[in-house]
Amino acid sequence: MYRSKTCGELSIRDINQEVTLAGWVQTVRKFGAITFVDLRDRYGITQLLFGENLNTLLDEQPLGREFVLQIKGLVQERSNKNPNLSTGDIEIQVTAFTILNKSAVPPFTIQDDTDGGDDLRMKYRYLDLRRNAVKRNIELRYAVNRSARNYLHEHQFMDIETPFLIKSTPEGARDFVVPSRMNPGQFYALPQSPQTFKQLLMVSGYDRYYQIVKCFRDEDLRADRQPEFTQIDCEMSFVEQEDILHMFEGLVKRIFKDVRNIDYTETITRMTWEDAMWQYGNDKPDIRFGMQIANLKSAFRKGGALLAQGELINGAGFGVFDNAETVLAIAAPGCSEYTRKQTDELTEWVKRPQIGMQGLVYIKCNTDGSFKSSVDKFYAEDKLKAIAEAAGAKAGDLVLILAGREERTRKATSELRLEMGRRLGLRREDEFKLLWVLDFPLFEYAEEENRWVARHHPFTSPKPDHIEVMINNNPVIENADLYLEHPYAHIKANAYDMVLNGNEIGGGSIRIYQRELQEKMFAALGMSPEEALHKFGFLLGAFEYGAPPHGGIAFGFDRLCAILGGSESIRDFIAFPKNNSGRDVMLDAPSSIDDKQFTELQIKLDLQ
Repeated sequence: MYRSKTCGELSIRDINQEVTLAGWVQTVRKFGAITFVDLRDRYGITQLLFGENLNTLLDEQPLGREFVLQIKGLVQERSNKNPNLSTGDIEIQVTAFTILNKSAVPPFTIQDDTDGGDDLRMKYRYLDLRRNAVKRNIELRYAVNRSARNYLHEHQFMDIETPFLIKSTPEGARDFVVPSRMNPGQFYALPQSPQTFKQLLMVSGYDRYYQIVKCFRDEDLRADRQPEFTQIDCEMSFVEQEDILHMFEGLVKRIFKDVRNIDYTETITRMTWEDAMWQYGNDKPDIRFGMQIANLKSAFRKGGALLAQGELINGAGFGVFDNAETVLAIAAPGCSEYTRKQTDELTEWVKRPQIGMQGLVYIKCNTDGSFKSSVDKFYAEDKLKAIAEAAGAKAGDLVLILAGREERTRKATSELRLEMGRRLGLRREDEFKLLWVLDFPLFEYAEEENRWVARHHPFTSPKPDHIEVMINNNPVIENADLYLEHPYAHIKANAYDMVLNGNEIGGGSIRIYQRELQEKMFAALGMSPEEALHKFGFLLGAFEYGAPPHGGIAFGFDRLCAILGGSESIRDFIAFPKNNSGRDVMLDAPSSIDDKQFTELQIKLDLQ
């Protein structure tokens, strides 16, 4: 027996007990004739005391950091207790020890405040995983997994595996492809999601399905993306949107309770996609704080109609506003005391390439009732007051205004709002706000291709009252400049996203389950009947055999873990992640393969 106890479970109740421990040497501290060693395993740290009788042996067999050590000894009370350790009241008087394995000097210190950079720690990820900070993330990930499985099992969901080697049907992100040796010249694809399989399971009568499943997308990476990622993938039959929302609100609240001991009792806010874009500038708004976006110029379309809010800012001779497609503003609370240095710094912030604006206009709403602006030579004080009121500002607030092309300005204002929320401490990691975003457009217009593309995926159903609009209208766009006038521009998807603190953590829809409507969707996306049959004939055929109404949702498991753990990067919650170039620097993958493998696959490599 290598151990009778772990390094995290002994306490004052175990005094005088003989134990066997095994683990890794964290530190060695020699004090004359005695030596203290901290022994670490997954469960914690226990202090070991090597007395005079063993010190000679330690001189002959010195211990180093990360040596694997087994000891036998007697639990005794510590004279200098450590309240920061669960085992801090005791230590082990060692009677015998065995070095099970020696260790080279680690390339970085294995402790919370390590001296290893990201690249070094990813190269030696098996060492990084020993650190408590990383271990806590992996434990949280397991807790989320366990909580989700328990909830879904209690609600009659069945965990059913689906294939990883499937057919390539490129829609949206690029597929990872896998050559087939037994079928020369043909390729599998790794699934971007189990979407069609879970719909087929609904046709098969398995009315409540789930998987915590790996998915694969060959796309550029960033902090919240990996080429392989994990979803909590779910589907239900004989449901409407409200059934889905209710079921999966329960799932997320259960995870909050089990993992963070948070009782999320408040009603989850619901918001239409249009309102999210209109008020916050994006479709996954962070509603932990206000600071909603105000439109100061009638240059927006909502529901296809031109809005008229009054020309608050035109006609003052200020070309930046007069000639802009749109002008948007936010009111930063309590910031009227910002100095010139601070407003200049904000101006430089919006000029950064990733924001892309030419500049920033501000209005200070002073507490004495006066108004001061960077453009007050163009606007009298009563006009500045009217603009500030339109932006929802109060005394003491700072109005920040951006102008330019509609899409870029909206994105920039959204980013500025989030940045100000961060600077003002309004985006606290220990506060969680859930939101449902509903009623997305079913289609987006791809200007360069002059065709419709699916905003979610081609299996999403229109809202029930929009189905006839889709069936009875031709998707062809006669005049690209008038695409907003086309009926397809106003079809709403029976889709929903769950948003947590400004991050989309889940998305889904009620699915199409009738062949005629699915064929109409494929046609709207520019697929010929022959192409649709080639790519999705199996699904269309299944719909001929009594497909039930169904819908589902998929949660970004990695992202949910990261938010619950207070991190911006999902990499921190994946045992063996890839770097931002999609490489596994520990395995040195991807890598080349030898000529024999190319020959077996009947593939010739041409890198020209």
